Amino acid sequence: MIWQLAWRNVTFRPWRSALLLLSYGLGVSVMITLLAVGEAMLVQAREEKLVGGGDITVLPDGIDIEVLKTGGLGGMFFSVPNARFVYQQVLASPRNAAFVSAVAPQLDNKLLYLTTSSGVELPVRATGELPDATVAVGAGPSLRAGSWRNDDADNRWATPTLAERRHDIDRFHLPPASVAERASWGEWHYFNVLSNDAQQWAFISFIVGGDIPNGEWGGQLLVTLHEVGKPARRFTATAQSAEVRFSTTDADLRIGTASVSVQSDGTYRVVGTAREEQRGTPLTLNLMVAPIANAEFPGATLYSGDFASGYAVPALRATATGTICANKGCDEYVNARAYHDHNWGVWRGVTWEWGSGRAGSLALLYGRVQPPDSLQSSAPLFVYVTDSLGFVSLFRPSEVQYEDGRTVVVGNRAVRVPSRGVIEDIRNGDTLRVELLVDDAVATDTRAGLIDRGEAAAARRLARPYFVQMQGRIRVTMRVRGQRYESEGTGFFETYR
Repeated sequence: MIWQLAWRNVTFRPWRSALLLLSYGLGVSVMITLLAVGEAMLVQAREEKLVGGGDITVLPDGIDIEVLKTGGLGGMFFSVPNARFVYQQVLASPRNAAFVSAVAPQLDNKLLYLTTSSGVELPVRATGELPDATVAVGAGPSLRAGSWRNDDADNRWATPTLAERRHDIDRFHLPPASVAERASWGEWHYFNVLSNDAQQWAFISFIVGGDIPNGEWGGQLLVTLHEVGKPARRFTATAQSAEVRFSTTDADLRIGTASVSVQSDGTYRVVGTAREEQRGTPLTLNLMVAPIANAEFPGATLYSGDFASGYAVPALRATATGTICANKGCDEYVNARAYHDHNWGVWRGVTWEWGSGRAGSLALLYGRVQPPDSLQSSAPLFVYVTDSLGFVSLFRPSEVQYEDGRTVVVGNRAVRVPSRGVIEDIRNGDTLRVELLVDDAVATDTRAGLIDRGEAAAARRLARPYFVQMQGRIRVTMRVRGQRYESEGTGFFETYR
């Protein structure tokens, strides 16, 4: 009966029936297509070998998964900036040891171009990986013969010795070809040391500057001694280029008889002699600076036209042991709080905000560089935070809110400098507030020549020519991934007025 009624309905209204059947067929086909797409997406989401093996795949921000799957233009050339830092300090860090058993950095099936000795260019597909790490995540290849293990270069990248780690982060650089004012190039090792009672501290800079390597250039050791309630004392020693040794492959530096050298255990030996400005009082420096594990900033370089500026911190937390002797008296340091960074770039017309501090288990670093072509706008700060397990978080506040409640005398002029500063930021539910309380401040007129953090040319022509160095306390209140931090400590800060 049902079939008879259906047939009569079709013959009575054939065009309407055909339209209904067509619509039904289209609906079914669309549903089948959507189910197929959904199934494909589910398969892709579950596919562990999208780029490599493992349970989690880490890709650069903005990379399209479909482009990577099809090998499109966006998938041919990509990299993860500071990949070794991501590998060691984020994914394979002690913080994640409870739930991350193995990590394998990998580039899979990338398009490269190989040029033969006869000049023929050939497209090739290449994969880059650390064999031992790939095996550890269960994605190792099936070998017909031979072995597939890490070589020395792989191990140097993945598990460097402490000395190798220092050399990789702390090596020197040559000015890029695009730099216009080559005489304004400067690069330096910087150390600071704070006595255990926080009453005395020293700023130590080993500076190389000028038209390196073929023009006029040289080096300088600059030591500034500070004590609460007393004027700062500056000691210097200079050397011509023939007496300076630096390398683009290691961190060791010699300027005349002064030197910074990395020991086999990753400790820095810092030695030198200098004389006090105006008075001629001799100073002898002999320190061993030992970085504390898991507290470093891997470094970054900023390029803007013919401007370049780079910065790395091999020792955000360190201890210093040794002596600084001046005028037959010695200040002895035993496991004193210390810090070490490395700067390079073009410095004429450049200003910066910078600070570092310790507050309980936290070590904090903030800063920004202001190129001479960006006087009308300010780049955001970065605030980088670590603890005993390594990297904690990165914030990007807009500014340091200063209160200029102190006055220092530079030459015959009174200069207002900060007495307090506040840094605040909110990022994806995480919050940060850092209060800077200045206990001591000194200012230097940068138009007079070399300054404490390195300057290769005088007359910098800055709108704010006074370089201000401060020592004081920090208060940190922070919430990261639901965990609250609140602690106090000491720090050093720099700005311009």
